[in-house]
Amino acid sequence: MLNWKRPLSFVFAMFLYCVAIAQGNIHEQSNEYQWPKDPQVIKKLKEWQDLKFGVLIHWGIYSVPGIVESWSICDEEWITRDTTLSYQQYMDWYFSLADEFCPKQFDPSQWAKVCQDAGMRYMIFTTKHHDGFCMYDSQETDFSIARHALRNDPRRDVLQHVLKAFRDKGFSIGTYFSKPDWHSQLYWWDVYGKKGRNVNYPISQYPKRWEQFQQFTYNQIEEILSRYGQVDILWLDGGWVCPENKMQDINMPRIAEMARHHQPGILVVDRTIHGPYENYQTPERTIPDTQLNYPWESCIPLSNDWGYVNKPQWKSAQKVINTLIEIVAKGGNMVLGIGPTPDGIIESEVGSRLKEIGNWLNLNGKAIFSTVPTTPFHEGNIWFTQSKDNSRLYALYQLTEDEPFPTKISWQSNRLIKSAILLSTGKKLKMKKDGNRITITLPKGLSHQPFAIELKL
Repeated sequence: MLNWKRPLSFVFAMFLYCVAIAQGNIHEQSNEYQWPKDPQVIKKLKEWQDLKFGVLIHWGIYSVPGIVESWSICDEEWITRDTTLSYQQYMDWYFSLADEFCPKQFDPSQWAKVCQDAGMRYMIFTTKHHDGFCMYDSQETDFSIARHALRNDPRRDVLQHVLKAFRDKGFSIGTYFSKPDWHSQLYWWDVYGKKGRNVNYPISQYPKRWEQFQQFTYNQIEEILSRYGQVDILWLDGGWVCPENKMQDINMPRIAEMARHHQPGILVVDRTIHGPYENYQTPERTIPDTQLNYPWESCIPLSNDWGYVNKPQWKSAQKVINTLIEIVAKGGNMVLGIGPTPDGIIESEVGSRLKEIGNWLNLNGKAIFSTVPTTPFHEGNIWFTQSKDNSRLYALYQLTEDEPFPTKISWQSNRLIKSAILLSTGKKLKMKKDGNRITITLPKGLSHQPFAIELKL
């Protein structure tokens, strides 16, 4: 007899790793941007642009076996899963993980401390992913951590404790919410067999059923925005749920109006859906090719996956720093994806990398936080940002791990530069100008990591 509680095999885990790589390209960037008109939204958007570096936390029943979030229950052709199970058997096994997800060591204060040490300034927490499992005590469904394995724990309403821990550290608060819900019979109806990522019944034939799903979605978002204190960002995932795709209109104007009734000025990020409800763009696992003159955020996981997985392949702290430098120089923010363990803590491997990033930002953050884009924005490995008062230019050097530390760096500039200071030491650097070419001589004995130079104009 098959035991649905057993851990996945290594081969199956590798299949799901491939799923993670494939599904990373789902969310293409919008090709247009519409500026908001609400003054409170504009103000919050400008404040958000100053933050530059945030964290995106994926945590759910998929964390128990350490597999990619939600996607393995989708039956699109590109997804591969264990061939010893029927599709329904796999679905039953996956959803039964709700009864095993009991994080005894759940400690959101540890999460917030680790992220604060990393220099992060805003957070986005996954309240519900596509599988429909709620990480808060929703009154709209029993499929939540508060109604399953954690139901007798005083911390059962996980969202409340997570948001409080990060607010206590001064973070700006964001809540991720999946528009599709693959557990709900109002979205994936068992009367119809084929699932896919979309609603699996014809809305034109069952308009009342879709209206029920619209109300279900509205009610759940209202729960999040009315019961858990101040929320600065409503981050909506599942861009295929939109009026243009199989008539999947969830009535965003009504949702946005409700959101701003409870949370005046909240940023609504309806990912990939161009228009008034995509207050900033969210290219996933990518960086735009050039500078953009409107708000955007690259969302990039620390490993190859968003949540906790077995045997992760971590990015180095140096790679994350180099990525952050490029993103900020191009005018964007970066949100780094991490996933707590099934027990509810941040792994030491994650913490050590984040601490290294934070140490770098403690010395060089002046060139990152609250800066504005400038032109030209880079030459070779050198990227530029500027202070808001235009009195200082910052040159940030992307140093790769296998590259020798340079003795000099040089670039073309028509700017009148008075002096150059290495931010990590505060010491003045030797500078030479030959026509439009600026050359900076670097001292010996510096740490082998990216560095930033403050140029007084």
